[in-house]
Amino acid sequence: MNQFGGDWTENKIEILSEYAKAYLTIMNKYADQFNWTLLYFDGFAGSGRITKGNDEDLKIIIGAAIRILEIDEPRSFDMYYFVEKETENFRLLQENTKYKFPEKKIYVVETDCNSKIQDMSKFLLRRQNFRTLAYIDPCGMQLNWNSLEALEKLSVDAWILVPTGMGVNRLLKKDGKISNAWIKKLEVFLGMNRDDILDYFYNKNTINTLFGEEIIINKKDKTVEKSAQLYKERLGKLFKYVSDPYVLKNKANSTMFHFLMASNNKTATDVANDIVKKYNIQK
Repeated sequence: MNQFGGDWTENKIEILSEYAKAYLTIMNKYADQFNWTLLYFDGFAGSGRITKGNDEDLKIIIGAAIRILEIDEPRSFDMYYFVEKETENFRLLQENTKYKFPEKKIYVVETDCNSKIQDMSKFLLRRQNFRTLAYIDPCGMQLNWNSLEALEKLSVDAWILVPTGMGVNRLLKKDGKISNAWIKKLEVFLGMNRDDILDYFYNKNTINTLFGEEIIINKKDKTVEKSAQLYKERLGKLFKYVSDPYVLKNKANSTMFHFLMASNNKTATDVANDIVKKYNIQK
């Protein structure tokens, strides 16, 4: 089973499940009018179950894959596609999904999510009757920006977990002296070049010293929030609408992730915003 922590682990699954039910309700309403095939795609599906806490206070959380498979009213999805790269999680995922729900059309693959998003894009481009709900939930910065570019203009509602505090902010050194490996990781994740990344997150000041001018580089304030805003703005160039984020914080009240949805359908984003607002208020 996956090991993770924090109430936000459960909350993001609740948000996704609540949205999926609303999504299926709307799709069911128009079932007679449109011959849509509904696909659910989970790019980092894990094992299907998540352990939370330690040996003395261990809690098992039903993962998103199983929660979505359990939805039958007012209808279920027509197809389910689960991606998991880790071999042991993949084995458990098969047991928890494909083997426990034999009546449903389930695909489980052991590979990298980015390659399968690219494959899904090609698949959907040839099948205009498909409508897709995607859940892209990496624990770090494994999602490449060009994978999201592949979904541009498609009929996909994509919920994305963005590691703003856990990922992006940790790579942004205070003095701007970021290793080439970390810069490359930021470039792939954000779809931006080095200079644009540094300009966005850092201030450059020139001061006069005894030996001439010196450039001082300082990290801007609130870079976690800035990275969330940047990601949302960039998603807005690929999709017509992007929801407000659900902010995921740890027990020390430090922001770890932002969870949001991108879609080319305004109604979808309105529904997502209503759900996110409710969970943000509850915190």
